[in-house]
Amino acid sequence: MALGEGLAAMLVRLGVSTTSDHASVVSINIFITLLCACIVIGHLLEENRWMNESITALLIGLCTGVVILLTTKGKSSHILVFSEDLFFIYLLPPIIFNAGFQVKKKQFFRNFMTIMLFGAVGTLISFSIISIGAIGLFGKMNIADMDIGDFLAIGAIFSATDSVCTLQVLNQDETPLLYSLVFGEGVVNDATSVVLFNAIQSFDLVHMDLKVTLHFVGSFFYLFITSTLLGVVAGLLSAYIIKTLYFGRHSTDREVSLMMLMAYLSYMLAELLDLSGILTVFFCGIVMSHYTWHNVTESSRVTTKHAFATLSFIAEIFIFLYVGMDALDIEKWRVVSNSPGKSLGVSSILLVLILVGRAAFVFPLSFLSNLAKKSPNERILFKQQVVIWWAGLMRGAVSMALAYNKFTNSGHTQIRANAFMITSTITVVLFSTVVFGLLTKPLIRVLLPSSMGRQNSLGSSEPPSPKSFLSPLLGHDDGSEVEAGGRGFQRPSSLRMLLTTPTHTVHHYWRKFDDAVMRPVFGGRGFVPFVPGSPTEPRVPTWE
Repeated sequence: MALGEGLAAMLVRLGVSTTSDHASVVSINIFITLLCACIVIGHLLEENRWMNESITALLIGLCTGVVILLTTKGKSSHILVFSEDLFFIYLLPPIIFNAGFQVKKKQFFRNFMTIMLFGAVGTLISFSIISIGAIGLFGKMNIADMDIGDFLAIGAIFSATDSVCTLQVLNQDETPLLYSLVFGEGVVNDATSVVLFNAIQSFDLVHMDLKVTLHFVGSFFYLFITSTLLGVVAGLLSAYIIKTLYFGRHSTDREVSLMMLMAYLSYMLAELLDLSGILTVFFCGIVMSHYTWHNVTESSRVTTKHAFATLSFIAEIFIFLYVGMDALDIEKWRVVSNSPGKSLGVSSILLVLILVGRAAFVFPLSFLSNLAKKSPNERILFKQQVVIWWAGLMRGAVSMALAYNKFTNSGHTQIRANAFMITSTITVVLFSTVVFGLLTKPLIRVLLPSSMGRQNSLGSSEPPSPKSFLSPLLGHDDGSEVEAGGRGFQRPSSLRMLLTTPTHTVHHYWRKFDDAVMRPVFGGRGFVPFVPGSPTEPRVPTWE
């Protein structure tokens, strides 16, 4: 009985109609069927230069919404109602974790300062431009009563890029530099936008003074640092537990289960402590791939690699199908139906502000980043900057979730100004995902034809990513990276070397610290788990 009540409560939270058991089962069956259709059609369009599974799922969701709208005679357009809780608690964590788990860390940390510059400083620039533009332009359109908090929330909502769609339109093997910069920036950008949004919600913006401003900035950096540290600690804890107890001697299922649960626990702890779960779970994925993944048995490595990728894949399709179906929610459009021109004007203004806001930081910050790079091969070319600008224009489920959180009550709104913002958000998300998403691959082919089908020069020395479980997740070979990959590079011996070659220098000292301190405690590459009776047993010393 309690199980049935719990299931009903979960279905209500998911937005599934629970007027009868039969209706609930029908709704769930339809949605699962649509997910299967998205996978099949996406496979058939795999070689298409324009389409990807995100856009396919979005279009299928729209078509399904139209069919439901017609069959219900305009009463409904969806079998699920968009819920920010469902998105942030169940769908986003596996996507972000798998991205951190699969990312090429050498490429990511080589461009770490540029990624942080784009993701944090760039988001603040975009946030400022969109907020100021909204204050100046929306105030003249007489939309309705909107205060300074609403305008700043709009800036945070539309500063959030769609890192999920970036995974679909960019390939880290074909364009490793672009993938590293755009996706890495997207993760930091999403975290920054969410932190900004939450800060705006909690601060008294009407009575802002220097003290409140400093408190705001301090809270912002506190959230960033603590969220990252929590993810690192969770990843190291999982590595230590698995290395110390070597679960694989009894059951590989326990290893896989513990990795999954520890990853999800890091995210939920961050949410519980009002930190950024996005940053936490992303860095937890990086640390787990660096240490924990190498501590489990070979069969567990295969299982975890496919399990994380599968969960992420399903969640991505679910999100776009979900957004596509909810886009035609008749209740929201009915509120603004008497002012279609104004609704279109709001959407157009937001798109222009997004274009301008992103250009305002991509090109200037790329110039600053290039000034700090000595090697011409490490600099971001103008054509690459154009692709970075364009690929980051897509807005997705994060913007939708934040907009619903701010401008609706349980997914619905009857307030005219709020309805304008929700319908405009839907329009911007659909237009940017379909138009900008469709044109990203062709744009790369036109501007960077040499990068398609082969490794970028910056990523040419890297081994394959963990799409093959036998491939190293670290991007180096048992400590020989400095000697093998750095021919012609003199090891740093002074502060001058640190200033002239900071990336190589920091990496050199990190490798020494990792080999001397971290790996003996937490395991990692080169560590072979002791599994009694396995072929590795004779080669692995027993543990004290």
